[in-house]
Amino acid sequence: MLTVLAHPANAILMIALPIGLGVYLERKFKLGWKLWWIGAATFVLSQIGHIPFNAGVTTLFERGILPAPPASWRLVFNATFLGLSAGLWEELMRYVVYRWWTKDARSWRRGIQLGAGHGGMEAILFGTLALVNFFYIYAIRDTNLAQLVPQDQLATAQRAIAEYWGAPWYAVLVGALERAFTLPVQISLSVLVLQTFMRKQARWLFLAIGWHALIDGAAVFAMLTWGTYPTEVVVAASSLISLALIFVFRSHDIQEDQEGPAPIQLIVTPRKIEIKSIETPDKLDQTRYSR
Repeated sequence: MLTVLAHPANAILMIALPIGLGVYLERKFKLGWKLWWIGAATFVLSQIGHIPFNAGVTTLFERGILPAPPASWRLVFNATFLGLSAGLWEELMRYVVYRWWTKDARSWRRGIQLGAGHGGMEAILFGTLALVNFFYIYAIRDTNLAQLVPQDQLATAQRAIAEYWGAPWYAVLVGALERAFTLPVQISLSVLVLQTFMRKQARWLFLAIGWHALIDGAAVFAMLTWGTYPTEVVVAASSLISLALIFVFRSHDIQEDQEGPAPIQLIVTPRKIEIKSIETPDKLDQTRYSR
């Protein structure tokens, strides 16, 4: 019973967490939702190129057009390739959005808002897919799978469904936990790319690409080598480092927002006081008019 409830709860948490963060940031920064939605669009646009690119490269390897790496290096190659691919597509798209779409987003708070939208849309899409998957698998729970899948895929489908329903509830909720860990990472990447424009140095873009590639590559390697829980430890560590980066750049922000008119300052200029000497009696005698 707990597992049945955990699956929709996991999906709903994935959707609710980024929305809750967006509400909190909007109330704290008073910037509205525009930047959040631009960040969300940034993620979607990056995936329009990222997903077909990965699929195309995979096809080239499968057809032998690209030489496959040696078996001993395949895991490292896959982790490196997938990490770099994600880093390049997402961070370059973030750069494009900062450069041509949100030219006024040049402060720490605006970078935070954009990053929250970017990571938020990622979490919402994952949550939506998880919810749709739950409804589909729940709907076919009493159906004969032989009527739905080809015979050569029947055993794989049966094993996958058995694992889906057999997972403990806490393992199911790992998905939502990972999305919570990923949100600070996406925000830190948004702040890093923003430094390219605030400090006018291209190296910050390359640092963002490298940081993104390192996190994703390490997660892929950990998942294929050690499994789910060690992978979450890696993601949690990257989340803590990302939080530190976010607050470091807050304290070193070059141009903070100034919302609304500047406060009126009253400048009081001290009046010059002229001090006149007091005439003494002897001086009065000297200055008295006499004929």
